[in-house]
Amino acid sequence: MQRKGLQISSVDRPLPKGKSEVSLSAFAFLFSEIVQYHRTRASSIAELERRLEDAGTGVGVRMLEILSYREKGNRREIRLQGILQFINTNIWRCLFGKVADSLEVYNDDEYVISDRSPLVNRFISVPKDLGDLNCAAFVAGIIKGVLEIAGFPAEVSAYYAPVEGQIHPRTNFFMKFSPEVLDREARLGT
Repeated sequence: MQRKGLQISSVDRPLPKGKSEVSLSAFAFLFSEIVQYHRTRASSIAELERRLEDAGTGVGVRMLEILSYREKGNRREIRLQGILQFINTNIWRCLFGKVADSLEVYNDDEYVISDRSPLVNRFISVPKDLGDLNCAAFVAGIIKGVLEIAGFPAEVSAYYAPVEGQIHPRTNFFMKFSPEVLDREARLGT
């Protein structure tokens, strides 16, 4: 409140929106700390990937909340294709500054989002004792969090897929939806 002759205190002013981008070096540092934190508490590669996925799930829940409010005007997706397109475009663009490379259908209940070079794998050097560690399990957790809070429960996992003629494999995010999602889709009509 402003009184005659008095200034509004900085506590009473609204926060500025600021930039929506995070410094790449700050992200790389924080993500490496997350990986190191969970590495000290995990006894195997599978457990480390599960812990990274669990950490990503909370991020996914919050991503859906904020992006639904900002971009959809609180409109909720009720169709499977709609939520997958939302993840493939809006969520990916917000997190990584670009749209995912592809969204593919394997079966009626299995879908794959592909990315040639996910940001979480770009600056990670995996020690030899951890072999096939895929830090994109964190992103798989984000996808899982978005899907669960939107009402599309699914098992989500990240795996490497070799690409012909390229040294580095692409990362695929495999989503297998629960039968209740497929039943709802059938009721709504395809």
